[in-house]
Amino acid sequence: MDISTATPTAVGIALGISLLAGLSTGFGGLIVALKRAPGAGFLAGALGFSAGVMVYISFVELLPQGIEGLAEAGSPRAELWGTVAFFAGIGLIALIDRLVPEEINPHEEPSKSGVSKAQLRNVGVLSAVAIAIHNFPEGFATFAVALADPALAIPLAVAIAIHNIPEGIAVAVPMREATGSRRKAAWWATLSGLAEPLGAIVGYLLLQPFLGPQSLGITFAAIAGIMVFVSLDKLLPTAIQTGKHHTAIYGMIVMAFSLLILPG
Repeated sequence: MDISTATPTAVGIALGISLLAGLSTGFGGLIVALKRAPGAGFLAGALGFSAGVMVYISFVELLPQGIEGLAEAGSPRAELWGTVAFFAGIGLIALIDRLVPEEINPHEEPSKSGVSKAQLRNVGVLSAVAIAIHNFPEGFATFAVALADPALAIPLAVAIAIHNIPEGIAVAVPMREATGSRRKAAWWATLSGLAEPLGAIVGYLLLQPFLGPQSLGITFAAIAGIMVFVSLDKLLPTAIQTGKHHTAIYGMIVMAFSLLILPG
């Protein structure tokens, strides 16, 4: 699990996986630009599926790998520190979520009633900024997992991509209503998603000198906490509101099956 000596090719592949996950936000903007907005039920079902994937992969793969990495590094009480890192990850993403005002939270659907075009434009821009803040740690999470285990990162990136699509819609809807431009709506949604590969690059450049087995163990456990918070606090409640929460179980089943058939 030592990624501190990763080859340029491995870094490029990991960055590509993170970029694809981030660009799905732009896909949400494209949906709005093409007037093919999916129904609330479909979106909720997709979010529930994504939550199931991320919860399963966090508890079955990421957190155990984090604790194992700490143990391999000779860290005393590896399970304790892995647990601390897990809840530190939850605390980090919860703090970020707390700093985003509720009215522009990217997980809340924007309302168009009684709002001027200037206000809608502000909502779109602020939503893009809020989503970028949310996506930044997700980008490094996908990148770090991809460097350590590309096969594991692919389903994780797919789950993140699924839940990024509605976020892109949340940016594009008010921007399109405010500007009347499909291109601007799609562009702002795409721009907010680019925070994921940016988070990967910045995180790697800052942390690469410190990425040994012990720091990676902490990172993986913290990533698990981030994924669990996003799933249980944001994705699953949205799915429950429309009765589509059972798709979370389907997500877990698909994730479990994919891990069983993956080599190694």
